[in-house]
Amino acid sequence: MLNLNNPDAFYETQLIVLGVVCLISLVVDRYLARKTRALLASSASQPARDAADDRLESGKANGPMGSVSPVSGTAAMRSLERKYLVVYAIVMGADWLQGPYVYSLYREQYQFPERLVAVLFVTGFISAGLAAPLVGVWADQHGRRRLCLVFCITYILACLCISIPSLPILLLGRILGGTSTSILFSAFESWLISSSTSLGLPPSDLSTIMGRATLVNGLVATAAGVVSNWLVKKSGGNYVSPFGASAVLLGLGWVVIRAWWAENYGAGGGSAAGGGVVESDLFQVKRLGKAWNIVRQDPLLLTLGLTQTCFEGSMYLFVFLWVPSLQEHSPTPSSLPLGFIFSSFMISMMLGSLLYTAIVSYHQRKQVRAKGEKEKEHLDSSLTLHAKLSSLVCALSALALAISVAKQDEYVRFWAFCLFEACVGMYYPVQGTLRGTLISNEHRATLSSLFRVPLNIFVVVSLLTGVSSARRAVLTASAIMLAGSSLMTGKVIVGRVGDEDEGKGTSGRSRD
Repeated sequence: MLNLNNPDAFYETQLIVLGVVCLISLVVDRYLARKTRALLASSASQPARDAADDRLESGKANGPMGSVSPVSGTAAMRSLERKYLVVYAIVMGADWLQGPYVYSLYREQYQFPERLVAVLFVTGFISAGLAAPLVGVWADQHGRRRLCLVFCITYILACLCISIPSLPILLLGRILGGTSTSILFSAFESWLISSSTSLGLPPSDLSTIMGRATLVNGLVATAAGVVSNWLVKKSGGNYVSPFGASAVLLGLGWVVIRAWWAENYGAGGGSAAGGGVVESDLFQVKRLGKAWNIVRQDPLLLTLGLTQTCFEGSMYLFVFLWVPSLQEHSPTPSSLPLGFIFSSFMISMMLGSLLYTAIVSYHQRKQVRAKGEKEKEHLDSSLTLHAKLSSLVCALSALALAISVAKQDEYVRFWAFCLFEACVGMYYPVQGTLRGTLISNEHRATLSSLFRVPLNIFVVVSLLTGVSSARRAVLTASAIMLAGSSLMTGKVIVGRVGDEDEGKGTSGRSRD
């Protein structure tokens, strides 16, 4: 019988249960993936690839799609998946290694006061917000691969800076870290989407890769937590050691990116891609203005940006709030097994990504069967499906945060937070697919980075107002914003795309 008064026993049990469920889900996911590939292969005997295009979402992908055979398309997808996921695992592993001990390094090892630690964190978010639109422009203009290589270098420098207990150097490290974060969450995804487009892969393949990336992220995060804990113990409690390991991984990432990845650009980017000279304006004011006009005039893109601000802003604030929220009603707040809890959250995130891939796989099989039955039933396009999933994810996230505010029980809050993390696991592939479909290639990295500006402003303002002293208010505000984002997505994106589906038989958006 489980002793609920023993938090170690409770959280260890929940971790084991979640781990078993995740393993079973992984087996089911592999089975469904094989079944879907077999069904798609059997349907590929039709005269032309455009039949498969129509089945998987007509008109959504650009490039030489009609000339790609099903077999070569599958090989291309697997090659791209391998190249992207290996790099993604390395860079995300480097990022996760740093996460558990940033605060402890500043506060406990360097003995900085709480207010100064907050200043260091805010500096990182401000630099990320200021750099976001610029790194997007530079990625589109000078090459996504090139900026990913720059990311490895700047993040290595950030790791070196954080190992020196001097305030000016630590501030420089936070600036480099914030800039690196902006590159991490814009240039890498833009490279993947553009590569997918140039290979002529259908949106279903792109969404599959993104679903796998979220799963890999969860696995890497779980392992990174264990490794960073082991490194600190082996180094005699030195919180700098995980940052050294992170720098080594980033060096490996630089080597792999340089060896495996081909370059791609936005419109007019690079002398080869644009056929001209790269613009000399370092800050690309005209390009940023053009990108902003595109967003301002398109309700779909505005809604996409709003969703990103609300969800990712809530997610970043959650990082600061989950520990004190659980400690608030714990009988032993100082001895909570934070490692077990963190690993449970990461497994929950993996379960969310597995649920996403299962839903997409089921939708693909249903499309194939419906096509074989000469479309006896109306089915959502891939874009409509992802828009509905985005609305659902925001709604469930709002519910999870609302429960954590309303309930005073530590364990109920824990499961509410697990639900929120599962939503995080679904959010990234859903939102990435929507960005890949709705944002044109010429401004893809620019717009993706532009969306991060209000996100970082939101987080900085929340931090400066003191999230730790107003946890309930911050969580309540986040839940309300997520609920509003869910309604907005349902009204604008789902409504607009649904009307297009009824009028055209497909959704009429182009990725390029």
